[in-house]
Amino acid sequence: MVDWHSQTMLVANAESFSKFMHVLFGLYIWEFVTSLDFDWQFISGKRRFRWPLIFYFAGRYSLLFALIGISIALNVTAEVNCQALYTFNQIFGNTAIGLASINLSLRTMAVWSQNKYVVTALVLIILGHWSFLLHGILLKAAWVDGECVIIYTDNRILAITFIYSMAFDFTVLCLTGWKLAFPANGRSKLIKLIFGDGLIYFAIAFLANLMATIFMLINLNAVLSIIANVPAAIASTIVACRVVRRLTNFTSQGPEVFTSTQGSTLAFRSNASTNRRISVKKGDSVHVQMDTFASPDRSVTEYDASGKIVKDNEFDPEAQVISNEFKRPPY
Repeated sequence: MVDWHSQTMLVANAESFSKFMHVLFGLYIWEFVTSLDFDWQFISGKRRFRWPLIFYFAGRYSLLFALIGISIALNVTAEVNCQALYTFNQIFGNTAIGLASINLSLRTMAVWSQNKYVVTALVLIILGHWSFLLHGILLKAAWVDGECVIIYTDNRILAITFIYSMAFDFTVLCLTGWKLAFPANGRSKLIKLIFGDGLIYFAIAFLANLMATIFMLINLNAVLSIIANVPAAIASTIVACRVVRRLTNFTSQGPEVFTSTQGSTLAFRSNASTNRRISVKKGDSVHVQMDTFASPDRSVTEYDASGKIVKDNEFDPEAQVISNEFKRPPY
């Protein structure tokens, strides 16, 4: 039987952990660079910044800073302030985990059209999640035998945090899946988008935190108990950011108009300008119901039949005289 607590096994696991972290760091850098054009569109002002993107940018860059700190801790050869370094890593790492769950929750709120009961429940769950994440920052690290080593951490809080994260992601997955599978007014384009290939992102976030929780509860040794923590944070952040980008790209193609069929997009732009529903009944009549929503701050210039600009309340389509240049030539 393998002795997971032997010194030989701990050294081997530590080397595997170090190599694994470098692979994950490279994976996230690839994901970060390939999607940097999306960030630049908002930084350069080409696209209008919306408040939900605060959580997107904060989570995306928090994980980048955390991975840089982890790489420094694994490769440093001169003595450094290990306590400050690991506190930095823990703060930005836990922040990335919390913001990933918030980003996924915002998509769920959008799918539920900001239902007050769903929003209230998710906000309370988010507050509870962050209370555990902030407690997980408390640890102690020191320079021992030429490397930074964590000498104290509350494993109980850490385990509770990942269990809570797993339950949180599962709740968000169920709420989103239920609303997408059984929409009240039929499936809109937004619902089809998320249901078609976006729902898998929620499942990946749940499975990533489930894997981290399993390793934490098994607790084979000090290294293997936390080896799945960073992959869980990276997976959750990547899928959450992809959900945000897909939804933003979907809802930013048209005018700034909000419709009832596409649900709430939480201050993102919608590409539908008019919602038409036509129902035909037996008989001679056709019932047409149209719901049109237009941006109140948009000015429209009107022209008469001769091409002149019409001032307010002066347009009369029956009183316009068509000039010769607009008449169709005889055939």
